[in-house]
Order: sequence, then structure tokens, then C-alpha cells
Amino acid sequence: MLRHPMPAPSAPGKAYLVSRIFLPFALGYYLSYLLRTVNAVISPDLTRELGLSAADLGLLTSTYFFAFGLAQIPVGIALDRYGPRRVEAALLLVTALGGVLFASGDTLPTLASARGLIGFGVAACLMGGLKGFTQWFPREKLASMTGYIMASGALGAVTASAPLEAALPFLGWRGAFWMVAALAAAVAALIFFAMPEKDEAHSAGDLQHALRGVREVLVAGRFWNFSGQSAFFTGGFMALQGLWAVPWLMQVNGYSRALAADHLFWLNIGMLAGQLSIGAWAFRLEARGFTPLRLMQVGLFLTMVVEALIIAQQGPTLLLWCVLGVVSATGAQMYGVVAGLFPLHLSGRVTTSINLMAFVGAFVVQWGLGGLLDALRAGGMTAADSLRVAFVLLLAAQLASFVPLARAGRFKPWSSH
Repeated sequence: MLRHPMPAPSAPGKAYLVSRIFLPFALGYYLSYLLRTVNAVISPDLTRELGLSAADLGLLTSTYFFAFGLAQIPVGIALDRYGPRRVEAALLLVTALGGVLFASGDTLPTLASARGLIGFGVAACLMGGLKGFTQWFPREKLASMTGYIMASGALGAVTASAPLEAALPFLGWRGAFWMVAALAAAVAALIFFAMPEKDEAHSAGDLQHALRGVREVLVAGRFWNFSGQSAFFTGGFMALQGLWAVPWLMQVNGYSRALAADHLFWLNIGMLAGQLSIGAWAFRLEARGFTPLRLMQVGLFLTMVVEALIIAQQGPTLLLWCVLGVVSATGAQMYGVVAGLFPLHLSGRVTTSINLMAFVGAFVVQWGLGGLLDALRAGGMTAADSLRVAFVLLLAAQLASFVPLARAGRFKPWSSH
């Protein structure tokens, strides 16, 4: 019989909240982000072993985002109805199954299906953490907690760059996925058995009521004001980080895979530094009037500036990719900003809905860039020039989505209604 978790103390202290709430969620998101970006380093091996085109590789990698995106609305309902402990633990077992299937697969359909299972299985790793933080931490700490859990994801991305590239000669990509499957099962057990239950997590009513809550979110103009930014900044960054950064560095800059992996490592180190800095300073900045929304607006404007310098090949590449990681980290504040525009009982559905837009964007950008690259190369364009065209189009989409974001300050937090 499964043991029910120990009840939480009436006034849990900092050590309790860190060890029993934050750490299990952080481990889940570490694993999620590692799996999101792992194909960037193993893509040459997959291409060589399976004979994939750019579009095939984009499709294989983006099935993670497709399955993840499809899961977001159901996951949001489940989080509000059943709580993050039960939902995330159950889904991580699906991740473990996907890891086993990927490690043992040897055809494109099998690997794509496995990648889809992995994406579905980690669909609650960030949103479950954010939902849990709204239950256990005061509102003024949420921006910092968002920064810290995003830092755990950045650490997963760091692991999936140069460290993974160094381990591949010993493990192989199949061995790496066997390890991932075991880790997913272990984290699922930790979340289910170590994390306390929060009684209020089950107050979302029946399914019809839950679906009305989804509709309330999706018809709100304040939600759609952030959807383009979510798709093209957050989703676009995931597409670059998870696949297309390495081909850019190898084809445009002429680097070896090892040197490209080093750049990916520093991109992720930059993201880690950015998230840790936000976690440490967000509360102080907000107390001085520099809100999470303003932080996000400034950071994403700088993201476009750095991307333009990368495309124009102006400046030291290692520094530019590292700075891109730092400034892109500000986009994670979107989850708390948008959740703050709705009542608390909708928080799970709000964050998963905005996350859906990010993963739709990541799927479209990742697969779309692959198809565009194949088409441009078939028309006689070089691989390097094809990548330049694709990156310019992504930057243009980001610029278009930034315009409504710049006007988002007119929306007031729900607590002030």
C-alpha cells in the first residue's frame, strides 16, 4: 500500500520548505530541461546513425514540444484539481518509460514516439513547481522562487551541453537515456513520498467547472497580450538552445562540435547566472519599483539586441552567447506576471496555458526552421546563408511580439481589483 505523505507542520520553516517543497520540484525541472536540450549535442550522432534530413531532425526533436504543448491544458486542470504532488509524480513515470523506449529504439518513428512520451511526462515539472510555490510561499517571494527553479532548469541545460558531450564517448547516447529513465523514476518517487499534501489543492470543483476556468483564461485579453512573447521569445529560445544553436555555430562560425558544445555550455551558464541573479534580487528590485514586468521588458529587448549582434557576427561569439543566456532568463518572469492577473484558484490553468503558447512556438520554430533550411538549400543557398535567413525571420517575429508586451503595464494585478 502506498504511504500517504506526512502532514506539513502548521508553520513550516525555511529548511522544511527548501527540502520538502523546493528541492523535489527543482529536481523535476532539472530533469525536464536536460531532456529538452539534450538533442542539441547528440544530433550529429542521430543524423549519422539514422540518416536524417534537417526537417527530420527538427521533427524528431520537436515532438517533445508538441506532446508537452498538448498536455498543458489537461495538466493545468489536473494541477488545480489534484495538486502538483500527485500529478507530477505520475507523469514522471511516463518520462521514465519514454527514456527506456528512446534508449532502445532504432527507427525514426520509435524515437519520435519516445520523445513524445518524454515531453508528455515532464509537462508538469515547471508548472507543478509554480503551482506548489503559490500554495506554500508568500506572494512577495514568488518572483524569487521562479528564478530559483528556473536556475535548476538552467543547470539541467548546462549538464546537457559540454558535460554530456564529454561523456558521450563513454556512455553513448543510448546509455545516457538509460540513466535518464532511472533518474526520472527516482524523482517521481521522491516527489510522491517526500512532499506533503496541501488540502486546498483539491478545491477546483468538477470537470465542467474546471473547463469554465480554462475558458475564462483563454478569452481574457490580458492573457493574449503575453502569448506572442511566450511563443517567439521563450519558444524561440528553446528551439535554439535545444537544437539550432549548434548547427549555427558549426555552419556559420565554422566551429567543431566540441567548440560548439562549449558555446552551448556558456549559453546555459549565462541562463543559470541570470536565473540565480533574478532569484536573489527580484524581491529587492520590486521593492524599489522595478517590477517583474519591467524586468522582463528590459531583458527581452536586450535579447533582440544580442541576437542581432550574433546574426551580424559582431563581437566575440562566446561572450555573445553567454549574454544571450543571461538576458533571456528574464522571460521566465512572465509566468508569475500573468498568473498575478487572475484569481489564485486559476493559477495552474493560467501558467499551463501561457506555457502552452511557449511550446507551440518552440514546436513551430524548431520544425519550421528545419523545413525552411531544407527548402532554401534545395534552392541553391548554402547552409550558412540558410541559417542566417532563418534566424533573421525569428528575430522579426520576436520584434512583432514585443510591441504588445511593451504596453502590458496597463493590466492591473488581480489583488488590486
